Amino acid sequence: MEMITVQQAEEIILSQTNNFGTEYISYDHALGRILDEDLKADRDLPPFDRPTVDGIAIQYSAYEKGIRSFPIKAIQSAGEPSVAIDSETECVEIMTGAALDRSVDTVIRYEDLSINNGVASIIIDIKKGQNIHLRGRDKKEGEVLVKANQTITPAIIGIVSSIGKITIAAKKLPKIIIISTGDEMISPELTPSPYQLRRSNGITVQSVLKKYHIEADTLHLNDDYEEVKKEISRCIQEYDVLLMSGGVSMGKFDYLPQVCEELGIEKLFHKIKQRPGKPFWFGKNNAQKLVFAFPGNPVSVFMCLHRYFIPWLERSLEICGSSPQFAVLQNDIEVPFSLQYFVQVKLGTNQLGQLTAEAVNTNGSGDFSHLADTNAFMELPLEKNSFKKGEVYRVWKYNN
Repeated sequence: MEMITVQQAEEIILSQTNNFGTEYISYDHALGRILDEDLKADRDLPPFDRPTVDGIAIQYSAYEKGIRSFPIKAIQSAGEPSVAIDSETECVEIMTGAALDRSVDTVIRYEDLSINNGVASIIIDIKKGQNIHLRGRDKKEGEVLVKANQTITPAIIGIVSSIGKITIAAKKLPKIIIISTGDEMISPELTPSPYQLRRSNGITVQSVLKKYHIEADTLHLNDDYEEVKKEISRCIQEYDVLLMSGGVSMGKFDYLPQVCEELGIEKLFHKIKQRPGKPFWFGKNNAQKLVFAFPGNPVSVFMCLHRYFIPWLERSLEICGSSPQFAVLQNDIEVPFSLQYFVQVKLGTNQLGQLTAEAVNTNGSGDFSHLADTNAFMELPLEKNSFKKGEVYRVWKYNN
């Protein structure tokens, strides 16, 4: 199978999206999860007519008859049962948010009154029904307050608690294991010899997934064929997705493609016309378990994760609202190879409010030092080699 394009790879990956089901979680653990039900009003909002100011409540018919002074029958605060007037000549002193009784229909604020010896006198012109938030004005009982497939925000949790939902339906998250490979990779707390490197890919990927509240497991495998085969066989049974780094290039110890084939994991593609991340391998088994096997270079892992895996995850979880983003290139770029290039950029905003992208020169896919001070990859089209300041291209954000 020959190398495929970035677009072809994206189509193949997005054709393998999966629904992992629903689970019910307590609202105090729901922040950041994906809502899997419409939230509906359990009663009218507001549930009763209520004043929007502090003052008095009267029956407007009395005002129409020329009455301007009203003896105060009672004082009513929010949360108390509503107080009725016995005749239209009376008023109730009432606080913002209290429940208005049907015997009154207009509210006048303190600033527009004078009160002496228990009698309130109106000192301005008024309108019928003023300063009242009517029952059901915001939403009627049974109306949708929040649509499904959104990330649960603090505002949504506020709505959840206001309608008395103690548990919410959330999208179940895929069970993921992140597997790194290579004898040269050692644990971060150890001191490497001159020919060793500290492991970082798995930890980086794990951190990105935490944004989606996925607590992925991690595993490191040395370049031992039988060990690699045994562990991948176990993981493909236990997990929905294997995210792997290393072991997919052309080296003598790059066993993954062969191991996957022997374990009945079908290769959907291997190698994309892109830089970084050309040797990316992707496959699935009969049970729809997926293997994303990224090249081992840190920048390749980071780019492939954000360009391919995150869109797959967001599509699988049916997250709505993430639309493509484009930015204006701030410097000229020459690309000396015939591969689709993803350049690291610093994003900004110009005076027109457009997103801008300043390309950062790096030393290839092994140079991860710039990932901290950049925040997106800009995807440059395959059919061109020369890119000019002022041109607009798609960006894939990270570090946000």
